[in-house]
Amino acid sequence: MSTYMPKAGDITRKWYLLDASGKTLGKVAVEAATLLRGKHKPTFAPHADCGDNVVIINAEKIVLTGNKLQQKKYYRHSGYVGNLKEIGYDKIMKTRPDFAVEKAVKGMLPDTVIGRKALTRLRVYKGAEHKQASQKPETREF
Repeated sequence: MSTYMPKAGDITRKWYLLDASGKTLGKVAVEAATLLRGKHKPTFAPHADCGDNVVIINAEKIVLTGNKLQQKKYYRHSGYVGNLKEIGYDKIMKTRPDFAVEKAVKGMLPDTVIGRKALTRLRVYKGAEHKQASQKPETREF
């Protein structure tokens, strides 16, 4: 028996819809990263980009457990001395909850070309409305 090697022409990409309302940030990010990477498929290969497209809705209704909303911080640095910026997740979740979800998913994907390519197939929306209705995404329960 030989090992199956997926080719670029053999890969079919489906669309999945994840409803994040009432779910924790980590659980949503894990499910999205699994679908983007293609690990749910029997034809998964770590060297090939065989993942699917993911649409996440209701990002503003996502839940952070414990005291993470007050204690968790997002840091960024411009590269200049003394220019480290920090912002709390309570402020991020009020203004840009889609950004928080994207950062969580990005942290669960590999830091390679395949991971960066997979992140381009992720769409996150604050509310229940999304622009991918014509792709007929399949609702995924988790």
